[in-house]
Amino acid sequence: MPRSAPAAPVQAPAPLTDSMVPKHVQLREGLLRLVREELSPGDALPSERALMARHGVSRATVRRAVGELVSNGLLVSTPGKGTFVTRTRVESQLHLASFTEDMRRRGYEPTSQLLGCRLLEASAPVAAFLGAGAHWLVERVRLADGIPMALETSWYNARLLPGLDQHDLGQLYLLLRDQGLGIDAAEQSVRTELADAATCRALHVEPPAPVMVFVRQSTSAGRPVEYARSDYRGDRYSLSMCLDGTMAATSPKPTTFPTTS
Repeated sequence: MPRSAPAAPVQAPAPLTDSMVPKHVQLREGLLRLVREELSPGDALPSERALMARHGVSRATVRRAVGELVSNGLLVSTPGKGTFVTRTRVESQLHLASFTEDMRRRGYEPTSQLLGCRLLEASAPVAAFLGAGAHWLVERVRLADGIPMALETSWYNARLLPGLDQHDLGQLYLLLRDQGLGIDAAEQSVRTELADAATCRALHVEPPAPVMVFVRQSTSAGRPVEYARSDYRGDRYSLSMCLDGTMAATSPKPTTFPTTS
């Protein structure tokens, strides 16, 4: 959980002066020093009112300075709570694993918030993979140490998984293994987007917010099981990968990631 602002007021620069440097720039640089030298990841920034009084500036000046640091990824604003120093990003390598397995391997406690599970007629891209007709749509917010990390919108093959809504959906990949449908291969693509308003609300970020979008088509012994889209917060997630010179110069399809466990 984000820590509250330090009890003792942090000594920041005195009220800003009129000069060739705009006041919002002076304030931004002062806040940058505060973040780098005196605050820690997760610490709260002083309130707008405190910054206005301390520096003798308007609310618009404070919001512009803070907004620029939010845009640069140094601060994150949480509606109703305040503005905080950005925590270290979770770094992940491209491999076939569940969110739960991935987060635990990196020392985080994973949890899920189920938003819904219902049987719906599949959209064209989903039907092209899972087959025409109705399939299970499962929507979840995935959290690491209580912080929303990703919004998952996943479709599951209703022919292979009748009665999916009767199960605990906290760890779907474990459930799939128990049902004899363990994921053993997937094709995945990654792109960046600006999240829509609903995604921003689910992830507790201010719009417009960048997200990393993963689209995965997963199979079990060649059977299509899952068509999933995961929107990861751009301020909390990063990717790393190993490259070599053996890959083909062009690839007509997304890379396949076989399981290693």
